[in-house]
Amino acid sequence: MAKGYSIFSLARHALRPSEPWPEAWAKPEPKSNYDAIIIGGGGHGLATAYYLAKNHGMRNIAVLEKSYIGSGNVGRNTTLIRSNYMMGGNTAFFEFSLKLWEGLSHDLNFNAMVSQRGQVVLAVSPVQVDVFARRGNIMRLNGIDAELLDRGEVMKMLPYLDYSKEARWPVYGAIFQPRAGTVRHDAVAWGYARAASQLGVHIIENCEVTAILRDGDRVTGVETTRGKILSGKVGIAVAGHSSHVAAMAGLRLPVESHILQAFVSEPIKPIVHHVVSWGAELFYLSQSDKGGLVFGGHIDGFNTYTQRGQFARQQTVMECVSSLMPFAARLRLLRSWGGIQDMTPDGSPFICRTPIRGLYLNGGWCYQGFKATPASGYTYAHTIANDNEHELNRCFSLDRFEKGKELDEFGIGNWTYKQ
Repeated sequence: MAKGYSIFSLARHALRPSEPWPEAWAKPEPKSNYDAIIIGGGGHGLATAYYLAKNHGMRNIAVLEKSYIGSGNVGRNTTLIRSNYMMGGNTAFFEFSLKLWEGLSHDLNFNAMVSQRGQVVLAVSPVQVDVFARRGNIMRLNGIDAELLDRGEVMKMLPYLDYSKEARWPVYGAIFQPRAGTVRHDAVAWGYARAASQLGVHIIENCEVTAILRDGDRVTGVETTRGKILSGKVGIAVAGHSSHVAAMAGLRLPVESHILQAFVSEPIKPIVHHVVSWGAELFYLSQSDKGGLVFGGHIDGFNTYTQRGQFARQQTVMECVSSLMPFAARLRLLRSWGGIQDMTPDGSPFICRTPIRGLYLNGGWCYQGFKATPASGYTYAHTIANDNEHELNRCFSLDRFEKGKELDEFGIGNWTYKQ
């Protein structure tokens, strides 16, 4: 059990509720100078700081968060993890991330509640079955687990779906990744924050960056609401706000910011034991430990920085869950939320150096940021520490469009997987 939270300390705090709980991470005042600054205290920023300290011995690091830890996209997602990708570069990167997820609780000494319940992606046409067979073959050639299921096997695994003749989208089969699943998102933020803090990283909340300081073509630090902080290495990891933070340094990114909504129903008895995705529309669903059905769909489709979604997308998502699982139409919607997505032209992210020396970018994650958290932090830390990309993120460069090396998962049918 995590240090400071043994069974005896739990009992002590239960019997003496007035005694304050120990803080999970330190809350220091910002120093005037650091060896590296990470802008953004979400999953990717905290993971980067942790791996900088653990793997590269850099302890004089600050993570600057404009609000509180867990207030951004790391706390506004549907918690899914998987590695069922098809493009070279994506396959190796997300499989590495899934392997890190599998050992994360032990590594951080903090229960991240990793649940490898498996993901089933339903095919609603014979053509999709063929596409899934191709994808599964590529996955297995890359050492990634994948199983192709026929209709009967899907009916046995997911008996609660609509298999009637009246079903709007008949189920023809599915592709199944047994090692996929879910992770408790806030535990990921807390676990990385606690582990990084124990290694000496300064986690500074309520510290918004207002300017990125430069001396010619080199970064020298940042201006914040808590004063100027100098550093020769600055990493951007701010999810849907990458464009305007990069603009502080004079960079214009090839990304658009959109809102992605998610929903949870009232709790019901356990019925959905896997992550279920649907080939008829971008739709995905799982059941939380509290019993609520957690699900979502496409982005709203227009540029915005708001976290409030529009009714048109909500209606489409409700139609999806009702078509796939008719009994769910009788459930009450408990709540909804939105996260801001950086959408790139090819649906793949950036983890790279920028044209400004000492300035690094982690962004453009589209629908796939949460599941990438461990590998993103691991490779981004390598990039910052060595001023050179890791072999697993070398393909996620800013200049890949200029060189014709885009990773177009969208173009080969990955839209049925983006969640």
